[in-house]
Amino acid sequence: MARMPSVKTSAKIASAADPYKKLGAAKLFKVHELMVRARLLEERFIKMSKGGDGFFWIGGPGEEAFNACLGLQVKKGRGVDHDFLHLHYRSAAVVLAMGARPVDALRQMRSVAADPHSKGRNFVNHYAIPELNVVPMSPTIETQYATSIGTGIAQARAKTDAITIVNGGDAGTAEGDFHSCLVWANRPALPLPILIIVVNNGWGISTETASQHGERNISDWAKAFPGMPGRTVDGNDVAESWAALEEAFAYVRQNRKPYLLEARCSRLYGHSSSSGANRIPEPDCIALLEAELLERGLAKAADFRKAWEREAAALDAAHKTAKTEPFPEGETVWEDVFADGLPPSYPTRGGS
Repeated sequence: MARMPSVKTSAKIASAADPYKKLGAAKLFKVHELMVRARLLEERFIKMSKGGDGFFWIGGPGEEAFNACLGLQVKKGRGVDHDFLHLHYRSAAVVLAMGARPVDALRQMRSVAADPHSKGRNFVNHYAIPELNVVPMSPTIETQYATSIGTGIAQARAKTDAITIVNGGDAGTAEGDFHSCLVWANRPALPLPILIIVVNNGWGISTETASQHGERNISDWAKAFPGMPGRTVDGNDVAESWAALEEAFAYVRQNRKPYLLEARCSRLYGHSSSSGANRIPEPDCIALLEAELLERGLAKAADFRKAWEREAAALDAAHKTAKTEPFPEGETVWEDVFADGLPPSYPTRGGS
């Protein structure tokens, strides 16, 4: 007859199976720091938009858990041997986890000339970071799913383990670009190494997801393509998000085929400044992470206070810097329109 494990052994097994303890305090503290940084940045954007210090806000408060875990697992760099990212406007935590600076995001929010992403010409949270393969983001809905096909093809032809990552919202999956991405990524002639992500916050502007989607999960679209993995996870849970992304990254890197991952997240401040940007009583992923760490004895409340205070002070300093910088001159609107410069024949005054 087999012996029953001792209480000490059972506790050890339970500890080893705990996904939070498996990740470890150091990694969890890093994720928490990035989540706080992203949240404070987004809340500063909202204050700027309401105070006339910026023109428009749209972002991702509530999606920090999943997005910070995503950014930390990217193979960073420039060129086909590193991951390409085709993101949308709720991805601040992704780029911050990759090393982007809050001051540059504040510059874009204020539309100053020092904005490195668009030289003060695009909405906030529309990043373009060549050195990190973050492809210029467009405000048009879900077109990033179509453009991701291009870098996916390049990486499918190259001898590399790098992949293309594309994300978007649940409402945008009604667009043809999303379905074109699924079709192209699964072509038998040339499968594409694309991690296709849908961050489902339950709303498309003011329309509830449940009133529009006939499928049970958006990840169920993977069933149309035999062999394509599809998974839905709780994007508010750091441990579940980390493990799901780790699995998805490994699959696409090794098999050079697509993977569809849906993350269910909260939308804490509504759609954008156009809808008021007021706090909504949905689950807060940062509060959930802090509770998990406290429950396991991996952190103390004082640790969290220090993180919030440290990030707030750094953001204050960054905002002060951005407020001193000038807006772009009118004539600079023609810069970067063409790769080789503006042709002499191009009309810059009147007509078209």
